[in-house]
Amino acid sequence: MHPRRVADDACGIAQAAAVVGDWWSLLVLREVARGHVRFDRLATELSVSRKVLAERLRTLTEHGVLERRLYQERPPRHEYVLTEQGRGLLPTLVSLQDWADRWLLGDGTLSGGASDEGAEARRVASLAGERVPAGLRLPGPGGRAYDPVAAAARATVLFTYPATGVPGVPADVTAPAVPGSAGCTLENRQFRAAWPRFQAEGIAVHGVSTQTPQEQAAFARAEDLPFPLLSDERLQLTAALRLPTFRAGQSLRVKRLVLVVGPDRVVRHVLFPVGDIPAAVRQALDLGREPG
Repeated sequence: MHPRRVADDACGIAQAAAVVGDWWSLLVLREVARGHVRFDRLATELSVSRKVLAERLRTLTEHGVLERRLYQERPPRHEYVLTEQGRGLLPTLVSLQDWADRWLLGDGTLSGGASDEGAEARRVASLAGERVPAGLRLPGPGGRAYDPVAAAARATVLFTYPATGVPGVPADVTAPAVPGSAGCTLENRQFRAAWPRFQAEGIAVHGVSTQTPQEQAAFARAEDLPFPLLSDERLQLTAALRLPTFRAGQSLRVKRLVLVVGPDRVVRHVLFPVGDIPAAVRQALDLGREPG
């Protein structure tokens, strides 16, 4: 046996590449994470031949990355959803996107901010009209799993941010030294101050970051926030919407943006990049008032 093959047998990178290491397999995973789980929709989104798609879906299913579920009996139709093993690949997908945003589509600068031009801004702007996948749940207050979209609300304002401060610890100690990443505590306070107006209009507000549920809960208690902070620690929402990220230390952080989502789960409006936080809060309220 070739020596390289013996080494590959014990190499996690080689073993992973054998399962998801080609173009179409990665893009199939990207689309399934976005909520496109049926064969015809996948074929349309990817513009791929049905033969190639069937082969990739079979491989990913055989390796336990996807699960095939019957959703129609006559004729039999199946959808493909991520298994727990498959969801473990979401950080890899997001890391690949983050790397490409910085090094292939950007100039290599590490920043928590963003330009209002370029590939990243275009991708985020294209979220308008997209749906937040049904069934997606994020940990929130009290250990409860929250739907990011409040179905009973007139609209849901989802604001994402890199990271809040840690109660009792000076901000200069906890803040990552990445340009554009500061100000998250201010952002939460601005939404807190405006909360009565959002509530009066029947508009839900959810804050989202990749911090742990425990970190979110501690900050929410310290700041007496009236709206839930949801943890996307496992990058489910980030992967589903292909949200912009940056790496601070060893952690992936979501950049600051605001989405206004209707009760039908369709993203109505996107604010990105967010530079003027108070103005973004006012604009989110105005956009949330608009009829769907």
